Amino acid sequence: MWQYAFKIILSAIILTSVSELVKRSSFLAALLASLPITSVFAFIWIYLDSQDVQKIAEMSQSIFWLVLPSLVLFLVLPPLLRMGFGFWLSLSAACVITVIAYLGMVKFLEMLRIHI
Repeated sequence: MWQYAFKIILSAIILTSVSELVKRSSFLAALLASLPITSVFAFIWIYLDSQDVQKIAEMSQSIFWLVLPSLVLFLVLPPLLRMGFGFWLSLSAACVITVIAYLGMVKFLEMLRIHI
């Protein structure tokens, strides 16, 4: 049970750090938010729980392929906000477009017979 509490507290600290750091520096907040901290911690938790390095290798490869469509959010959101669509509409539209990009990537990888 303490492991779950630790994971939750660590996650909260990282998210809070990003939201507080942005008040001082957008660049530093973006740098922290862009780090693959979630993936690194997931690898650590999986290793500590199972010692299954094959599962970590497979997950790492899958993350690589799924990072690509996730970038769509960061390409679509800024122009929508700058065009004045408002935060919630822009974020919602960017999320929907990102989901479509994920679905497209999954179909593309299936065509190439790449298992994720």
